[in-house]
Amino acid sequence: MRTTLRPRKAAVTMTAFTALTALALAACGGGGDADKKKPGPTAGGELPLKGERIEVAAVWTGPEQENFTKVLREFEKRTGAKVTFVPAQDPIVNFLGTKIAGGSPPDVAMLPQVGAIQQAAAQKWLKPVGPETEAALAANYSRGWQELGAVDGTQYGVYFKAANKSLVWYNTAVFENAGAAEPKTWKDFLATAETISASGVTPVSVGGADGWTLTDWFENIYLSQAGPAKYDQLAKHTLKWTDPSVAAALTTLGELFGKPALIAGGTNGALQTEYPVSVTQTFTGGDQPKGAMVFEGDFAAVNIAQTQAKIGTDAKVFPFPAVGSGAAPVVTAGDAAVALKDTKGAQALLAFLASPDAAKIWAAEGGFLSPNKNLDPAAYPNDVQREIAKALIGAGDDFRFDMSDQMPQSFGGTPGKGEWKALQDFLKNPKDVAGAQARLEADAAKAYRTAAKS
Repeated sequence: MRTTLRPRKAAVTMTAFTALTALALAACGGGGDADKKKPGPTAGGELPLKGERIEVAAVWTGPEQENFTKVLREFEKRTGAKVTFVPAQDPIVNFLGTKIAGGSPPDVAMLPQVGAIQQAAAQKWLKPVGPETEAALAANYSRGWQELGAVDGTQYGVYFKAANKSLVWYNTAVFENAGAAEPKTWKDFLATAETISASGVTPVSVGGADGWTLTDWFENIYLSQAGPAKYDQLAKHTLKWTDPSVAAALTTLGELFGKPALIAGGTNGALQTEYPVSVTQTFTGGDQPKGAMVFEGDFAAVNIAQTQAKIGTDAKVFPFPAVGSGAAPVVTAGDAAVALKDTKGAQALLAFLASPDAAKIWAAEGGFLSPNKNLDPAAYPNDVQREIAKALIGAGDDFRFDMSDQMPQSFGGTPGKGEWKALQDFLKNPKDVAGAQARLEADAAKAYRTAAKS
C-alpha cells in the first residue's frame, strides 16, 4: 500500500481548538520533558475535553490491560475527558460488528491485525485520522508503519504497540550448564537443542494450544528461507500455499516438530500448553525448567516478570536464527488505534497515542515495544528491551509484518480455524507436508473469496 494522506477538517469545536492544538503539538514532540508539553486549560478554565466520554475497546487482559489503562489515565489528566476501557472478545472484528449492529460502537478500538483494519475499512466502519494525528505520524513514525495503518491511500490507524516477533528467549543457567552458546543459524539452533537435551533438560517450549504461536514459527522460517518477495506474495495470496517454497518451510519446521523429545511435554504436551505457560515454564525451576528456550516476541517479558527470573541475567534473548542462505528474519506485529466515531475525543486520543509521551508510559512498565522512533530508549526498563527496541527502529522499513495478521481474520486470526488449526494439525503430524499445504490452500482460498465479496 502506497499512502497518499488526505488532509481533512478535524471535528473540533472552536472553544477547544487552542487547547487541542497544544495537545497535537505535544503529540508531535520528540520525547522530551512531558510536563512541559501538557496543554493548559482553555480561556474558560477547563481542560479541552472536559465532559467528553470516550470508550476504547481492546482484547487486552491482565497486565496488558492494566498498563494500557495507565496510558488512558494520563490522557484523562491532560484533557479532562473520561475514558472507559471496553473488554473485547477475539476476533475483535466480530465483536465490533455486533456493537455496530446494535448501534453502540466504541469511539476507538485497538485492532491487532492489518487484515482487521482492511476489513473494517471495507465495511465503512472507520473514520480517517484528523490532521493532528497525521502530523504526529509524520513526525514520529517511519513510512512503513504509517502505510500499515492506511487503506487505499486513506490513513485510519495509529500503531501504538508493536512487537518484534523474531526472538528466542532462553534460560541462562541451562545454557551455562550445558555449555551451549547462542545459535545464529537454524542448523546451529537444532544442534544447540540437542546439546541441551543431552544435558538433561528438554530444550524447546512450544505454546501450541494457541495457534498463533505456530504461525509465528512458520513465518520466521518462511521469510528467512523464501525471502521477502515470496513472503509478500503469500501474505496477499497471489502465491498459493501449495507452492514448493511453503513445502520447504514446513519441512524445515518439521525438523524440530518431528522430534517430540526436543519439545517440552512432547507433541501432546505442546498442544495443551498455552502461550503464557510456555514462557513461564521456561523460567521456573531454576536450572531444571520444563523447557530451556521459548520462541516469541518481546512481549514475553511480561510473562517472564511473573516468575522470579530477572531479564538480562536469568533470562536472555537472541535473534531468530537465519535459515539456509537467507538473512535472519525480522517479523513484526502490532496493535493499531482506529476511530469508529468522528468525535473530537476520538481524534484527540489518536493524536495522543501517536506521541512519544503516550508510549513512554507503557514502555516503563515493560512488555511493550513502540514503533515511535522519537521515544527515548531510556524509557525501557532494562538493556535487553532497549536493544530489542533499537533493533526494531533501526530496521526502518526493512521488516515484514506478521503474515497471518495481514490475511482475512477467518483464515489468519481465528482460534480453531484456518491457519491456526492447520498448523496445530501439522504439529501433530509434521511428516504430512503435502496434506498441510492442501488444507492451508483450501482454507485460504475460501477466506479470500469471502473477503472479496464483502
